[in-house]
Amino acid sequence: MMSPHILLTLPILFPILGVAFCALFWSNKAVQRFISLIASFGLLGSALALTAAVYDGTVLATSFGDWDAPFGIVFVADMFAAAMVLITGIMAVAIGIYGLNGNIEPKENAFYHLLYQGLLLGVTGAFLTGDIFNLYVWFEIMLISSFGLLALGGTRAQLDAGVKYVTLNLIATTFFLITVGFLYGITGTLNMADLARVLPTLENQGLVTTLAVMFLMAFGSKAAVFPLFYWLPAAYHTASAPIVAIFAALLTKVGVYAIIRTFTLLFDGDAGYTGPIVAAIAIFTMVTGVLGAAAHFDIRRILSFHIISQIGYMLFGIAVATPLAVGGSILYVIHHIIVKANLFLIAGVIDRAGGSFDLKKLGGLYASLPMLGVLFLIPALSLAGLPPLSGFWSKFTVIKASLDAGHIVLAASGLLVGLLTLYSMLKIWNEAFWKAAPAGGTESVCDWQADRKTKLLMLTPIVSLAAITLAIGLFAEPFVDFSMRAGAQLLDKSAYIDAVIGPSHLAAEANP
Repeated sequence: MMSPHILLTLPILFPILGVAFCALFWSNKAVQRFISLIASFGLLGSALALTAAVYDGTVLATSFGDWDAPFGIVFVADMFAAAMVLITGIMAVAIGIYGLNGNIEPKENAFYHLLYQGLLLGVTGAFLTGDIFNLYVWFEIMLISSFGLLALGGTRAQLDAGVKYVTLNLIATTFFLITVGFLYGITGTLNMADLARVLPTLENQGLVTTLAVMFLMAFGSKAAVFPLFYWLPAAYHTASAPIVAIFAALLTKVGVYAIIRTFTLLFDGDAGYTGPIVAAIAIFTMVTGVLGAAAHFDIRRILSFHIISQIGYMLFGIAVATPLAVGGSILYVIHHIIVKANLFLIAGVIDRAGGSFDLKKLGGLYASLPMLGVLFLIPALSLAGLPPLSGFWSKFTVIKASLDAGHIVLAASGLLVGLLTLYSMLKIWNEAFWKAAPAGGTESVCDWQADRKTKLLMLTPIVSLAAITLAIGLFAEPFVDFSMRAGAQLLDKSAYIDAVIGPSHLAAEANP
């Protein structure tokens, strides 16, 4: 087996090489597409190797340079982090294939693939870092890359959305940095494993709880939770299909990952105080998002509001704070990344074949493209939580955990939002696929049918992601087992601390 240093470096190395070589060939779009896809496959392959290495519960850690933890830069991978890197690799390849045809990204220019790989770099680094300050650095790389991708078209709507997006995210990032400064001031360390060891020993636990709430606000803005979600529906609908798909898959999930990581590793002792706060945030996030989706008739806006709504389910693990709930949240994150990205990719096909994202201008797609209708129903019904799809098992797990812990209102809200999600998905189905086609609406469908290369490039990742959704639903046991073990590993932080700092440090603390 490869050394931990190589296993943890390769997922970062491939996006770095992708950025470098795309910049080198900035004037050749075809070469950039090829380089970007090869780098994405490299990320996926290295993520598979990393996940295999930690599948048995091993935690891998490595330090860079001549400084050991807790002073040096550290990368750490447990089951949760490795799974997130793996799903990032899957999304990178799927969306990379979808965008291979230049017609998919009308404003594709010299910076598109460079920024795409930069986004993957920031996301992967955030999942693997073992240092709270370096998490801020990876957030900044994500922010720069995502803003560049959002503004690439140069339209008025995109620039307006980009300004809102970057302004609100910069405020959140600045708040995060201020909180990190306070944390360093009271602990003298920023290594997360070291913080997990030091924070419970501080006398002023009230200050620790205050910092926990501040981190919840900073990460909550990144995750688009209530009431900090305004940047998302204001921005996502202006981007092209491949860009918004990668945004929907990964950007908010980095915020969710940070919340789960910090509130299981650093602030697990504050669950009695922060748990009810997170539960309230989860309820308002779910309800606000699903009502926003119900009010719109633009497919991109509907799906954007559903990103917000589904984030609420991912917070169940922190709100309930039991092994079943945390494991369920992990399963929900994995399921949602696949389903939501696929829905945005399908939305791109609907626009290409139907000529619009506006449901009022669409219709008759099932009669002319029945396969597309079936491909839409798989992620749509999974998002709503219908069996036997992946969404059923993830919703069932988090709601059962809530009921077991006595969180009746939280569980009831989850069930209600699931029904309203089904309503939104059926609205898209009825308007785009089932009702009669508008006058002249078959012309773009014929153009789509005739362009076989574009059809192949766009449908291949959609079919692949739908197959993963079906696999998780029909063969749920290994996925549920992995998620439950990953959740238990998060709640028992000793293996994480041992891997980074070493058992000798713990022994020294126990026997001064």
